[in-house]
Amino acid sequence: MIVSDHTTRVFDGDLINLAQKVAEMGGCAQKQIIDAMDALTRRDTVLAQHVIAADGTVDRFQRQIEQKAVETIALRQPMAFDLRSLVAILRMANDLERIGDLAKNIAKRAIAIEGEQPARTMVRGLRRMATLAVAQLTAVLDSFVTQNALKALKVWRDDKEIDALYVSLFRELLTYTMEDPGSISIGIHLLFCAKNFERIGDHATNIAEAVHYMVEGHIIAGERPKSEAFSEAGAAHGSVLASA
Repeated sequence: MIVSDHTTRVFDGDLINLAQKVAEMGGCAQKQIIDAMDALTRRDTVLAQHVIAADGTVDRFQRQIEQKAVETIALRQPMAFDLRSLVAILRMANDLERIGDLAKNIAKRAIAIEGEQPARTMVRGLRRMATLAVAQLTAVLDSFVTQNALKALKVWRDDKEIDALYVSLFRELLTYTMEDPGSISIGIHLLFCAKNFERIGDHATNIAEAVHYMVEGHIIAGERPKSEAFSEAGAAHGSVLASA
């Protein structure tokens, strides 16, 4: 099949447009995470409502990207790197949409604890998780734009740092609630927030896998690095929520 220069230019234009939309969507998701953490720290219900409303923008980006990517695959019938790029874009849009949902959930928790005063150490721990999650998302979006598989691989490997923070904060929250039974309600809300930040890290890792596949043409070898302590914390988290 002979492909004209015009067809190639149109396809390249479609890919550039989709990449730009992914970058914009990623920027929106990053802002949601930052604003959700700020709302949680200050118990700012107005800002929390803005985060919840912003999720609609992220959802619209996801629908637009999915529609354009599917149309491009159907019309241009791309192969090799071009096809992998479109598949990666579809996967990234899905993960960014989920990140937006998780930020929205954190904002809802900020509204739920309005008027309550969580321990400062708890808030500091959550802020560290939020900062690391945003840094991971920034790095993986950059790896996509620059087509840097090594940078994507670093994000994939560094997910264990967010997991370690989650385990530490989970243990601290348990101690906090056991020492002060009256703090159980707010402790549960903060525990959900910690889990949401940990899940945001997982979605950044998903994006890293998509970028690596796009550039290298194969999936990352081996299993994601997860510690035994993280697995135990995850199981305990489920038990805590089931008994709440």
